[in-house]
Amino acid sequence: MIYLLRHGEIDLQGQKVMVGQTDLPLSETGVCQAEQWREEFVGIGFDKIYCSDLKRSQETAQIIGMNRRERIRVRPELREMNLGEWEGFSRDRIKVCFPGEWERRGQDFESYRPPGGESFGDLAKRVVPIFEEILRHSDKDVLIVGHAGVNRVILCHVLGIPLANLFRFSQDYASLNIIQYEDGAGKVVLMNRPPLRSEG
Repeated sequence: MIYLLRHGEIDLQGQKVMVGQTDLPLSETGVCQAEQWREEFVGIGFDKIYCSDLKRSQETAQIIGMNRRERIRVRPELREMNLGEWEGFSRDRIKVCFPGEWERRGQDFESYRPPGGESFGDLAKRVVPIFEEILRHSDKDVLIVGHAGVNRVILCHVLGIPLANLFRFSQDYASLNIIQYEDGAGKVVLMNRPPLRSEG
């Protein structure tokens, strides 16, 4: 099984802004979410734990991996999409500062690149090979602590659907996806599940 988790919440002080490779730590809520997953994962003996080199991913992995024997394996290829000049901008500010670009992005998620940034197609070319490498070197349960864009790209790859559909499913903070492999074929058996104690 591949346990594909999004990192916990980050503190944006109530702002809705684009956060790609801006290196922000977990918020207090994000720390609590990671601790909740640590409790839920107690009975799972992960063969390996992977994360990106961004703080929010590493911190989530380290909290979950506390008191475990598994070494946290940091893979820069798993870092979130580079949003270039859009980093830290709200949707409204992007529309003002880059007229027409937000609409162009919506028309072609796979190929559109923000100025100085990556497209989802670029992200897939970076993420899918490392995901396939992880699969090749794992025959037991594996945890990957990714990011919203990274996880969406992996899920599209496993499901065999175009990247144009990647916003048709959610990837909330600290949400879990589970991918089961049988005879080399992947099947998504769980998607976007929050830690139990946050379900109210």
